[in-house]
Parts: sequence; C-alpha cells; structure tokens
Amino acid sequence: MKFAGVDLSEPQVMGVINVSPESFYKGSVRNDEERLIETAVRMVEDGAAFIDIGAKSTAPYLETQIPVEEEVKRAIWAVKAIRDHVDVPISIDTTSAKVAEEALKAGADVINDVTGLKGDPMMAEVAGEYGAPVIVCAHGEVREFSDPVHTVVNLLQESIVIAEKHGVEEMAIDPAIGFLRPEWPPWYEWDSKVLANLNMLKIFGRPILIGVSRKSFIGAITDRKDPSERLPGSLAATAVAVFNGANIIRTHDVRETLDAVKMAAFMRKFRM
Repeated sequence: MKFAGVDLSEPQVMGVINVSPESFYKGSVRNDEERLIETAVRMVEDGAAFIDIGAKSTAPYLETQIPVEEEVKRAIWAVKAIRDHVDVPISIDTTSAKVAEEALKAGADVINDVTGLKGDPMMAEVAGEYGAPVIVCAHGEVREFSDPVHTVVNLLQESIVIAEKHGVEEMAIDPAIGFLRPEWPPWYEWDSKVLANLNMLKIFGRPILIGVSRKSFIGAITDRKDPSERLPGSLAATAVAVFNGANIIRTHDVRETLDAVKMAAFMRKFRM
C-alpha cells in the first residue's frame, strides 16, 4: 500500500507544522521562515515521511475564523519556504478549496480536509483537477451517537463517494479523533472507542491516518489541561492506534512518536 508515493508497508509519521498563531498547541507554531525551514528539515531527519502544513486552526472548540485571503497568504508562504528543503510529500491542512489550490500551485502534494470534502463544494473538484491525493476526515451531522465506529464508517463512505465522483482515486481516511464531540457519550469515550476498534476501518482498503497528538481527549483522560504536558498520553494513544491498524500517524513530535510507532508495529506482527 502506498499514499502520495510513500510506501506504507510499515506505518509512517506525518510531521505537523502550523503557521497559524491561533492553533491550540502553541509549540507547533512557526511564523519565522528560518525556524519553519529548520523545523521541517529536522522532522524529516527524525523520520517524518510527510509534512503537514496548517495555515488556520481547525480545532472544533476554538473560534479560529480568519479571512481566506490570510489563510492563502500563510499557506503559500509556508509551502514555498520548505518545498526546496524537504524531499517528502507536503500536505495542506485546509477546508478551503481556494487555499488548497493555491498551496498545490506553490508545491504542496496532498490535500488534508477535515470536512471530508463536504465543507467547500469545490474541494473535490480541485483535488480531481490537480490529481492530488486527499485525506478525508469523518465529518457530518450525527444524530445517533451510540455507535461511534459505524458512524465514522458511514461518514467516511459519504466522503469516498464524493471523491470518486470527481475522479479522486488516491485517498487516506481519518476517523476524526477530536472532531466529533457528542454531549453523550463524552467525546473522550467516543474517541477511545474509535481507536480501540480502528481495525474495523480496514474494510475500505485504504490507508488509515490518525491524529491524536496532544489533543483534548488525552487531556480529559490524563487530567493534563495544558497541551504541552500531553506527550506521554499522545504516545500511548499512538501505540494503540498503530497496533489496531493505523498506517500514518500525524504528530507534532516526530522523533518520539516514531519510536512508539516502531514498537507497536513490531509487536503487532506477533498478534495471533
């Protein structure tokens, strides 16, 4: 199995760099070009197979709206700054088709859309036109919260249908850890149930991408309110995800996460 040209016979790591000051984890933010390049290069040296650029926070519990022109400006700047310094696919984390298109023109390779191609009606069209691989996230209105895994499966299936209608063939699926936030069960139980049963997403036959890095469900379980204190919990959740079938782990902490990925992937080989 491959995604964006990367061999996924072993799980891989995607390094996250934000150029959005409003992002929930301030330690991930880079607004200086020298630090941005230095961070991207170090992530690749530490083992990242992808770099993911976020020009606007997509955290569902934050007020993060900025003008699309500002997001475009940030995205183009960041992608152009690192493109000649890293030889791995760059993904653009955005819900805007305009931002995605401009980032692709600037040198990005992959579209990472947390709305699963359901937010901007032009997103799937842009992906198809540019032949860009897409990460589709489980997204949509949920009326019944009693069955997290099947809900995620249904939402992802809707996104896959949209993608295929627009000629998008290469997709990774993301079960939206941290994004589907029911009042009951608590969102941290929802996310934990999805991770514990992640192998059920193998029915799609597509790479599974997981983003758990320093997210609020880890804080809720471990009582670590500050994202800067959530690395150990992130590594534990990463190991669970990989053991249950994740192919790509999206993280702020490449070097530490890669060790967790390697351990879980190695032990997974011996599961009976």
